[in-house]
Amino acid sequence: MQLPEDKYEAAKLINQQYKDNTLHGSLDIEIVEASPEKMVGTMQVNSKNHQPFGLLHGGANVALAESLASLGAWLNLPDRTTHVAVGQEINANHLRPIGDGMVTGEAIPLHRGRSSQVWDIKIYDEKRRLVCVSRCTVAVTEIKQKPNL
Repeated sequence: MQLPEDKYEAAKLINQQYKDNTLHGSLDIEIVEASPEKMVGTMQVNSKNHQPFGLLHGGANVALAESLASLGAWLNLPDRTTHVAVGQEINANHLRPIGDGMVTGEAIPLHRGRSSQVWDIKIYDEKRRLVCVSRCTVAVTEIKQKPNL
């Protein structure tokens, strides 16, 4: 997929291509900015991503974090027709409970290597209070089957 240079137009195209029939659609993840230097995405907090006690499930935070890191790493690939970026390891610290509203994840690369990348992700609530911090290692691997993008 050829992406526009503009980070907002790139985000729009990624949302069009990636939202249907994926975890993004299931969790209402929307990419807001997409560039090799920074990824920003939002996720609505509601009953679809709550844990049994009515709060945002930690796994939903992790899904948002890994989505931003993997897509950001993919944007850094020199040839997106032959290689893909996939999550290899992720950790997360959940710092603040949230029951409803919107969270925003911001991901920046810490290391962009030939075979792996490491991304730092911070997730905030609508008042810009830190909800979750995460670090994700992304493997760069040769495409074995055609990706959904």
